[in-house]
Formats: sequence, structure tokens, C-alpha cells
Amino acid sequence: MATTNEQNAGPHMLVVIDHQEARIYRTELHGAVPVRLEPYDPHGFGRHLHSANEWTDGKGQPERKSFYEAIAKTLRGAEQVLVFGSGTGKSSAMDHLIGDLRQHHADVAQKIVGSILVDAHHTTENQLLAKARNFYAEYNRK
Repeated sequence: MATTNEQNAGPHMLVVIDHQEARIYRTELHGAVPVRLEPYDPHGFGRHLHSANEWTDGKGQPERKSFYEAIAKTLRGAEQVLVFGSGTGKSSAMDHLIGDLRQHHADVAQKIVGSILVDAHHTTENQLLAKARNFYAEYNRK
């Protein structure tokens, strides 16, 4: 039987992000189907989030802002958040997301317990979820 703390605890979430989409999973549910979020693309060009003039005005592109807002909204109520991404440096969608959450959604950012580089395009959803569950098992054992 679950204790009161376990019953009131929010879910453990996994965000798998690149410049085309974010997939958000509840890691404690086996066979979880991700919430898929894509940046708003009003012209149907299938653009990536990242572009040459993306931060010239200091505010970022509107599609990036709405994309991060949707991710933050989906993560609200999570007890812990783990983020997987594949880029590094300026091309890291994971780093951009974490930075935006820290700046605009501190309540969500404080729930992030780890960020890990993965090859998400060559890793199955089951492998991603298994990696997240292993991370959480080790992290929460401490």
C-alpha cells in the first residue's frame, strides 16, 4: 500500500527534445504514450526551432516561446523532470529549453533532476524510458 507521500507525489516526467519536437512521457507508466509538442509553424515550412536570426531582438522567435510555454504547462505538477537531448553547445535544444525554464518558469525548472545527452533518433521509446527509469531509481535511492 502506498504511503500518503507517495499518493500525493506528482509524476516523474521525461522530456526528449530536439529542434523539431519534444516528447514528454510519464516514466512510471509502462507503455506510456508521449505528449508530442511541435513548434508553431504558421507557414507550414516545417522549420526547426533554430534559425540564424533567432535571438537578434533578445526575445526569441514567437514559435519558440509558445513551444516552451506548452512544454512548461505540460510539466506543471511533476515531482521530478529528466531531460534528454542530442545536441551540444549552441545547437542543444535541451540547453535552450532548460535555460528558458530557468528564466521564465522557475517552478518547473527546480523540478529538473538531470539532463543527459542521448542519440534519441537511434534509440527506441522503450530504451529511452528504460534509461529514464534507471536514472530515477538511482537518483531516488540516494
